[in-house]
Amino acid sequence: MAKPDHSIDPRIMESAKKEFLAGGFERASLKAICENAGITTGALYRRYKGKEDLFCAVVADTVSALSEFVAQRSAVSPTSLSDEALIKAWDMDEEDMMQWFSFLYEHRDGFVLLIKCSEGTVYANFQHDWVEKMTMKTYDFFLEAQNRGLTRVSIPMEEMHILLSAFWTTIYEPFIHNYTWEQIEAHSKLVCGLFNWQRVLGFGAQE
Repeated sequence: MAKPDHSIDPRIMESAKKEFLAGGFERASLKAICENAGITTGALYRRYKGKEDLFCAVVADTVSALSEFVAQRSAVSPTSLSDEALIKAWDMDEEDMMQWFSFLYEHRDGFVLLIKCSEGTVYANFQHDWVEKMTMKTYDFFLEAQNRGLTRVSIPMEEMHILLSAFWTTIYEPFIHNYTWEQIEAHSKLVCGLFNWQRVLGFGAQE
């Protein structure tokens, strides 16, 4: 029995990534992907069910890396933090912000595919779904601060989602607009100056 030829797999993935990045999922051509990879359409269909299956394979590593990165950063429960640490968790620290940008820059192509090129796939609502996921995790920290009396501000989860949508848009946009790393570094400082979560959430405002 002949062994499957996996030597062409990297060519398929690279060709597909370039085609999806160039015009998005909906405009991408499987014929062009195959031609640029130097394979037949039959060889592609032996590996993937179709164009969306191929797109999902291209972004799979990025999706997995994002999930792992978030899991690592949210491993600490808000109930285990001191009052000082709980308040500081809302501080717009430049070093912390650059960790996010550095990670996303490392996975730049996959991230751009998810936020800009995924219309027509299961990831079409990635930007909204990502913010929703981050809202669920972030809101626990806010509720813990409320429970301890660290803030008297009342913000429903829907409002938190809207605020975080604005915040994450400032992170998406540099990648959508193809910023260089130097531009991202400068942008990160502006983002840190723009958002004052401690003031918005009422930390230190109790009387």
